Amino acid sequence: MNLLADPVTLAVLVAAVVLLGMAKGGLAGVGALATPLAALVLPPATAAALLLPILIVQDVISVWSFRKTWDGWIIGWMLPGAALGILAGYVYAERVNEAQLMAALGAITLAFGLYRLWVERGGRIVAASRSPGWVGTIFGAVMGLTSQIAHAGGPPFQMWVTPRKLPHLTFIGTSAILFAIVNWMKVPAYLALGAFPHEVVVAALLLMPLAIVSTLLTVRWMKAMQPERFYALIYGLMVLLGAKLLWDGLGG
Repeated sequence: MNLLADPVTLAVLVAAVVLLGMAKGGLAGVGALATPLAALVLPPATAAALLLPILIVQDVISVWSFRKTWDGWIIGWMLPGAALGILAGYVYAERVNEAQLMAALGAITLAFGLYRLWVERGGRIVAASRSPGWVGTIFGAVMGLTSQIAHAGGPPFQMWVTPRKLPHLTFIGTSAILFAIVNWMKVPAYLALGAFPHEVVVAALLLMPLAIVSTLLTVRWMKAMQPERFYALIYGLMVLLGAKLLWDGLGG
């Protein structure tokens, strides 16, 4: 069976891969829409499995592109929590209500994005957050759980890291390296669940060129972007993303 034979399925999956490329290129968070979008034309588990190899290839590009700008302290605190979240997502895969989880994530993301846009309206200067590392571990756990279930770990990462006001390329590089590690950590669970039949692997391979091009184009855009515009764009995307996840979750 060729998963890409149907034109509608192909068009939807192309859009999902482009969203992932934008996320891996630096627009952190928008990739959370990719799995729900792909699940419109494929079973949710198949959609998530199809996108994981694509994510891993895109990770190579984003890590290489931002390899000189990343924050090891943030990764060190978030990664243990992410490991626990991935494990929980695997153990409780059949008992987690994905729609309710995405609705909750969407509501929190929407509220956070609106709040940050409000407090920083008109270019107001807001002091960078200095919350302790253990808070990052908690957000890391949520990130790991939502990433394992629906590749939607971006919003929890953003909620802890954006208030820290990192240089925008450091923010992107930190996200790139952290999620590259997280995605490889998810592979054993997906293999254990038998998530990679032949047709899924073939479809992923056929979509790889688009995945690479979309990531490279976004990387180029992000490196040329003025730093002061970056966080306003991220918060705006969080509002849109949160609203979409909330809508889809409530509808599910």
